[in-house]
Formats: sequence, structure tokens, C-alpha cells
Amino acid sequence: MRKPVLTIFYQYNPWRSSIGGIQTLISLFIKYAPDEFEIRLVGVGDRLTQKIGVWQETEFQGRKLHFFPLFALDNDDVRRAIPTTVKYTAALLGSCFASDFMHFHRIEPTLNTRAWQGDKTLFIHNDIRSQFLANESKQAILWRHSPQVYFALERALIGQFDRVLSCNLASTALYRELYPSMAEKFSSYRNSVDTNIFYPVSAVESDRLRQALAHSLGLGDRTKFLLFAGRLHPQKDPLLLVRSLAALAEADVHLLIAGQGELAADIQAEAMKLGIAERVTMLGAVKQDRLADLHRLASICVLTSAYEGLPLVVLEALACGTPIVTTRAGDTPYVLTEQSGIVCEERTPEAIAAALRKVLNRSDYFSPQACLQAVEPYGAKQVIHDIYHTMLQRWQCGAMSEVG
Repeated sequence: MRKPVLTIFYQYNPWRSSIGGIQTLISLFIKYAPDEFEIRLVGVGDRLTQKIGVWQETEFQGRKLHFFPLFALDNDDVRRAIPTTVKYTAALLGSCFASDFMHFHRIEPTLNTRAWQGDKTLFIHNDIRSQFLANESKQAILWRHSPQVYFALERALIGQFDRVLSCNLASTALYRELYPSMAEKFSSYRNSVDTNIFYPVSAVESDRLRQALAHSLGLGDRTKFLLFAGRLHPQKDPLLLVRSLAALAEADVHLLIAGQGELAADIQAEAMKLGIAERVTMLGAVKQDRLADLHRLASICVLTSAYEGLPLVVLEALACGTPIVTTRAGDTPYVLTEQSGIVCEERTPEAIAAALRKVLNRSDYFSPQACLQAVEPYGAKQVIHDIYHTMLQRWQCGAMSEVG
């Protein structure tokens, strides 16, 4: 029996650093794909090193991968006049990449796929209702000014999917409410963390990493680090984080910002205005192994998001033994335990600063052991294996039906 083919669709180049939970999830689906499957990715490419518009057989993290870059894209971490999603959707026009299984991570490209035959899954990565209601920025998402158009588009397209998987419980409930005739197609899945990359080290090694970074930045031995990792985008509201650091008013606490995006200059300007520019270091995009070390040396991983699904950075921090301080956004509150982090009920600098202070002063209470216990069910190898297992069962049942 031939291998079933899974084709993944997203504006992603696995060999170029790109910030986002969707990209990380796709990488995990490639890395941990069982040998029983052939994996394909229809993404974007680098004109200097890759042939655009043709299939190429390659390898990613030890796994054979068939890759088709629709167009060249240098950097997807900065917003453009024409959103990348629109370019990707347009580039799919007139093509047919139908396969046994197809995974989509945005609804817009599926304008072109309704006639394609195969088992289709749509992944939902945010709390959709909160995403449209959030009032932090009019530029947060493409459809912010016209939610009615978005939902009309979604109604027209969603019937083609065999299943819709959401990492956010509220979105799962919302979709079942919006489309009751399809309720059985909507279910939740666990976002996951690669524990081969994100894992704890000893307290001695963590302190060595912390002091080495402090020395490299010209900071004192007693410096404690807060870490933000993600796209510098209105959804993540990093400006609230900078204001929270100012409200914390502790000179030996330093903020590391790992990521790129359209708010980079605004963050620097805000830190300068608040007189804390020397307490903020912007690292730009960092690779996963470097990010894991940053989690290990940080005292806290901080999120000040307006809305979320279940951010992978939370799972990555916990897997390294690092506690979380977060706003009440997405499913993070369902992951955290009393000793692995704090959920701030108010999205204010004062409330976030108070939570940061509490964790910094109680490192014995917010322990690495508690963090590891909280994240244990989210190991990528098992989570991804379970999804592939159900796919293979569906494939085998279909094959038996054809034989019968």
C-alpha cells in the first residue's frame, strides 16, 4: 500500500527564521511525522537558494520533505502594504495541490481549494471572538475593520473541511455555536512543545547562563531577566510590557525582547520616554536553541497579550522550568497551576508589575518542578503522534472501504 500524503499549506519557509506559533507547529508536524506518511509543504521561498514555483525534494530536521515555494519572501515578521496572506491566496489561484490529507492554518487560501478532493483540516490558532473584540489596535489583524465580511467568507468556506481543530477552548465552543449542523467536526487539540529542545538545566547551569549574559550586556552579577518572546505585534501588546517594567521600578531587573515586528521602533521609543531604555535589550529573532537558553536563564517569561489561542512560548518556558506571568488571554490560565505562574486579571502596568514582583520574590514557591508538572501533558512527540495516529486510522479505513 502506498504512503498517504499530507500537504501543509502556509506562508512559511522552514529554513528561514520566522516568528510565530503556527510556524513552530508546522515544524513539529514535519519533524515528528511517522514514516508511514509522505510530507509536503506548500510555502514561500528564498530566491537565492531555492527554486520558486517547482517541487523540490529536501530534508528538514532529519525528515524527508517535498517543498513547493509559491513565491519568494525575505521576511514575514514585518507587516506589508499587501498582507502576505493575500499574496499567498492569490498565488494558489489556478493550482491544484490536492492530496490525501491537507492541513490549512488560515481560512483565506481555501478560497481556491473547495473543489480539491481529500481529507481537509483547518487549524484555529486564536480565540476568534476576543480577536475581533480586542480594542488595543485597529491594525491588529487584517479583518479588524470588517468582521462581517470575514464571517461571511468563513461561512462560505468552512463546509469543505472534514474537521476543524482549535487550540483554544473558547473558539471550539464558538464554532459549535455558529455552525450547529457541523458541530461534530469541531474539536480541541493541544498545542505542544518540543522537549528535545526545551528542557530544564541545573540551578548552577542556569545561574552560569544568567551571569554570562549579564556580563556580555555590561550588567551586574545580581541582574534578573524577564523574557518576552514573540512577534512585536499589537496582539502581543509589548508596549504594555514596557510600561509594566517601568512600574516595577527595580533597577536590577532587565527585560529581554526576542522577536521582530512592526512595533520594534515604538518599543524603543516608549522605553526611552519612560527612562528605562538601559533596562531593555532587543535581541531580534533568535533560533530555537538560543531561545531555550534564554528561557533557562530568565526568572520569568512574560506575556501581555490582548488575545491568544494557547501560545507556544508558554509551553516552551514551562518546559525549561521558568514560571509565567500573563494577562488573561487564551488558554494559558488552564495550563498554569498555582506554583507555575500568575494570571493578571487587570491589563494594567500596575497589576502586571505586582505579579512580576511576587514571582521574583518567591522563586522557591514558583519552582521549576511545578512548571514541569504543568507542561507534562503537552510534549510534542506524543501530541503530534496522536494526531497522525487518527489520520492513519482514517486512511486505513478508507483504503479498506475501497477494497471492499
